[in-house]
Amino acid sequence: MRSAFERDYVTVDIASIIPLKTLRDGVHQSKKYAQIVSSIKAIGLVEAPVVIPAPGDCGQYYLLDGHLRIEVLKQLSIASIECLVATDEDTYTYNKRINRLPPVQEHRMIVRAIERGVAPAQIADALGLEIQTVKRRSRLLDGISADAAEMLKETNCPMAVFDTLRRMSSLRQVEAADLMIGQNNFTAAFAKALLAATPDDQLAKPPKSRDGKANASPNSQQLARMERELAVLQTRIKSVEDSYGIDNLHLTLARGYVAKLLGNAGVVRWLSHNRQEYLAEFQRIAEIDTLAAGTELALP
Repeated sequence: MRSAFERDYVTVDIASIIPLKTLRDGVHQSKKYAQIVSSIKAIGLVEAPVVIPAPGDCGQYYLLDGHLRIEVLKQLSIASIECLVATDEDTYTYNKRINRLPPVQEHRMIVRAIERGVAPAQIADALGLEIQTVKRRSRLLDGISADAAEMLKETNCPMAVFDTLRRMSSLRQVEAADLMIGQNNFTAAFAKALLAATPDDQLAKPPKSRDGKANASPNSQQLARMERELAVLQTRIKSVEDSYGIDNLHLTLARGYVAKLLGNAGVVRWLSHNRQEYLAEFQRIAEIDTLAAGTELALP
């Protein structure tokens, strides 16, 4: 199978890189732009931009991913940068394959930076976070079993979910992670519901009653409340079942058609020169992976 990228990075003059989309107005005043500026100044470029050689062996490259990063490098008067070179002309493919940085991966990135001697204050400044937030994220997997962490490494679980999992035994953490993945539900509320349904002998620290004995399993009132909450959840799911299939089909067909258009380098070049606003919208449509909305930490 052919690799989608060259094995080695290539140093490219920034002046030779041609963006394939126009940045929105006001982007230079955005919080994300300021974070990238701080990040590059503090710890350098974390992820290389992705380019593809322009036709004609002219020494120029089309920019597939990293438009904000390139704009920041221009502002900082950096003349050249190492880039990852794509080997095909499927201009929307890279963004579809990007692994949006989930909390577990972010944790590991922060830990590696700290191990290399980067101070938490520098990381906080680069990411636009409070120092305490960086320290908390560096401890994200404390008390989490390796198996559960591995299962959740590609998901967008909030930190509150890990706080809840930490109260369970290792075996129960794996069971809870499996349930969340099976339901595609990574909310803190669902994690708390799983915690409430966890027997005392599967908790990390079984609660104690006033007489010093372990508390009993969830009582009838707690179980009845859980049943009501599950019934409400099932009702909500049922309300979208009838329309979900056809809506998803329409979206898939539309996205597939747009993606096929963007797979043609000639179409992309024409749009970039004549209808840049259309190109930006088409790229957003082609990058859609799922109907489910979620919070993502992504490199621009």
